[in-house]
Amino acid sequence: MRNKKVLYIAQAGIIAAIYVVLTALAAGFDLASGAIQVRFSEVLTVMPYFTPAGIPGVTLGCLIANIVTGSAMPDVVFGTLATLLGALGTYALRKNRWIAPIPPIVANAVIIPFVLRFAYHIEGSLLFFAATVGAGEVITCYIFGQILISALNPVKRHVFAIDN
Repeated sequence: MRNKKVLYIAQAGIIAAIYVVLTALAAGFDLASGAIQVRFSEVLTVMPYFTPAGIPGVTLGCLIANIVTGSAMPDVVFGTLATLLGALGTYALRKNRWIAPIPPIVANAVIIPFVLRFAYHIEGSLLFFAATVGAGEVITCYIFGQILISALNPVKRHVFAIDN
């Protein structure tokens, strides 16, 4: 399969589908939302490190996951926006695997506290929410993200059809 558009759409769709499944799994353990959350699917925010298709993949996956898990409308909008901004940042920093996972951490730690406060009316300070959301993102995006990067790097040419 050498048609780049088809490959791009297929990769984005697969990433989105995996994101939705992982979010549903985390939701089953009550880890996907709230003041303290570890959304397993956020590990996929490192996908733009490998392919630009990771940007629409994680963004669409987040949008669908937020809708099917019954998130409040501000969470659907702003949670998806945080994921999009994080994915764009990861793609922009893709030359350095050690800093590439940082944008999703920052985007979520800045945006999601406001969602928790104003969409879900959860008691607590924005600083507390930034710390707890940020900690969950460090676990998933950075720690698990580095593990995923290490696992995919040796096979990235085959998995992502990278020519160089």
